[in-house]
Amino acid sequence: MLLSGALATVFFTISVNAELYIPQPVNLFAGMHHIEAELAATPDSRASGLMYRRSLPVQHGMLFVFPVAAKHCMWMRNTYLPLAVAFLDEQGAIINVEEMEPQTESSHCALKPARYALEMNAGWFKSRGLDAGFRIVGVSKLTSSH
Repeated sequence: MLLSGALATVFFTISVNAELYIPQPVNLFAGMHHIEAELAATPDSRASGLMYRRSLPVQHGMLFVFPVAAKHCMWMRNTYLPLAVAFLDEQGAIINVEEMEPQTESSHCALKPARYALEMNAGWFKSRGLDAGFRIVGVSKLTSSH
């Protein structure tokens, strides 16, 4: 099929831009701490998570948005960074926090049904005194859009 010049340019631009698209982080807050979190809201993005990353800036993380609240579990296959994961309920309240060692297949699970999981560098939650019951602001508004 032969496309006209303008149509071909638009088609090519959309195709190239779709492959290069990097989602903007969502802004979350844990008290006075600002978090820039990449969003993992599709089956593919949740499956790959932070695999193969060699570094993660201090205030950056990944927010996993699950389609339903359940006792979700995480593991660290092909993940090179030590991470901490906070499982969150529908309102963004921390259910539990688990520290995770790199390149392991141990399951780290929510103690109660969780709608979200927020991965940060190891020790991030503990060093800020963030534990069960503390609310991460900004996650509950994502429920209706994903």
